[in-house]
Amino acid sequence: MSQSPNRLIATVFGAVYILVGLLGFAYTAGVDFFATEGGLILGIFEVNAFHNVAHLLIGAALLIAGLKSVPAAKGVNTAVGAAYLLLGVVGLFLVGTAANILAINAADNVLHFASAALLLAIGLGADKSVRRVAA
Repeated sequence: MSQSPNRLIATVFGAVYILVGLLGFAYTAGVDFFATEGGLILGIFEVNAFHNVAHLLIGAALLIAGLKSVPAAKGVNTAVGAAYLLLGVVGLFLVGTAANILAINAADNVLHFASAALLLAIGLGADKSVRRVAA
């Protein structure tokens, strides 16, 4: 795994997102599943239960791919990076609206863009000799 940036990033990000998803439930007690405003992790990142579940699923996909193989990690890093880029753009318009079912705030958007940049850079730029597999 240490030989592949894609496997390393997928495994680390996967573990972190799973931990964040689990930690989020400590901050969302009494918050509706799809609430447009939720609890604040570290006092800045807003989450609701749906957002926590999304973190758990994304973390599981990254962790499994990182532990499986370079092509799997490369594919999942690229797919999740693209999804986070899309979420970052859409999130700019969701904050403060009734459509914000993930309880996204500005800090979340910054983190989503940063995750997208890193995952896409590694997914598309590292391990070039390895073919990607569909995620």
